[in-house]
Amino acid sequence: MSTPTIDLIAAALFAAALLHTFAAHQFERLSHRFPRHAGLLHLLGEVEVVFGFWAIVLVLVLALVASGGHALEYAESRNYTEPLFVFVVMVIAGSRPVLQTVRAALDAAARLMPLPRAMAATWLGLAVVPLLGSLITEPAAMTIAALMLAPLVFRPGMPKRAKYLALGVLFVNVSIGGTLTAYAAPPVLMVASTWQWDSGFMLAQFGWKAALAVVINASVATFLLREPLRALAASPVQAPDAARVPVAVVLVHLLLLAGVVLLAHHPVAFLSLFLLFLGFAQAYGRHQDTLLIREALLVAFFLAGLVVLGGLQRWWLQPIVSALEPLALFFGALGLTAVTDNAALTYLGSLVPGMSDAAKYMLVAGAVAGGGLTVIANAPNPAGVALLRRGFENGSISAGGLLLGALGPTAVAAAALWLL
Repeated sequence: MSTPTIDLIAAALFAAALLHTFAAHQFERLSHRFPRHAGLLHLLGEVEVVFGFWAIVLVLVLALVASGGHALEYAESRNYTEPLFVFVVMVIAGSRPVLQTVRAALDAAARLMPLPRAMAATWLGLAVVPLLGSLITEPAAMTIAALMLAPLVFRPGMPKRAKYLALGVLFVNVSIGGTLTAYAAPPVLMVASTWQWDSGFMLAQFGWKAALAVVINASVATFLLREPLRALAASPVQAPDAARVPVAVVLVHLLLLAGVVLLAHHPVAFLSLFLLFLGFAQAYGRHQDTLLIREALLVAFFLAGLVVLGGLQRWWLQPIVSALEPLALFFGALGLTAVTDNAALTYLGSLVPGMSDAAKYMLVAGAVAGGGLTVIANAPNPAGVALLRRGFENGSISAGGLLLGALGPTAVAAAALWLL
């Protein structure tokens, strides 16, 4: 249903959504100044709501410009597998049995490191967990890392600059940390089949470079955070729980999480496992904390909105991708990723016929390196925002603060993928 008029409208609404993302922090401030309209302003200040809200606007405008049938046909033609998968992974990975197990493992690892406990745990959360994203997928890694780091870094008393630095490092490291395999990072997944990139290729061409950048970013960030972390030096990573979760319950959760990851491209199958998980969690509710249903739904709403809005941006994105030489394509993808989902960017590149191997590498390298610059740059980022924003002033994460915090780690990632 693409026409010049609809293309322009879609681009304008996409730009409005992008500007809204950067202005979301201001809506939160306005909600305190105008308590009479605090509810609406608070809603508009939720970063996770932004793209879903403007996607609804787009569908309504399409109904007026074309017809209601065409608008519904377009909305139903989009692929919502990724939003559904992120929703399911967030809920299962954020459950008490999974988190308790990960915390225990991290606490054991932290005890072996020649660092104060809080510093060791922070390094593990910023380095090891993002690299695990290559096995358990990036959304699962983001969920686990965010919940692990929240009481350590994203807490009262931690300087605001330190929080944004840690947030930028986390987002960048998750974006590149999933490139050791061919199935875990959304921008890689979009091209792996078309370009016949397997996990061996990813490890040889991307993985070791990404791992080096992840370790450097995490080490620098942990060193810069050392002073505020000293207050937690004696605290264990494994927070005391009301009761230890039985091994059998943990195993069921881990098996269900593994099943969801393996069936990530089959929504009917992984949603069936999710329903089984909900039933099991209710049956053994004494071993559960409150499930992250609300947070996961907001993230899924955000990503679904991005799918709807992004579906009509091909007319201006694809010509840019196809016209650039490899080096220009690297920096172009690095910049474009900040204003559009990096998976959408690489998908458009996979549609360009006759791309050289160098151009393919540069496109994906730029897309994953820039995945931490904004909330919309990489699919797992909204999950991190949803789980960590309570640790920021007014419960809102500034898009400008995230951008500044991610510049340094992005430069390290870009240098590793470009120069090595």
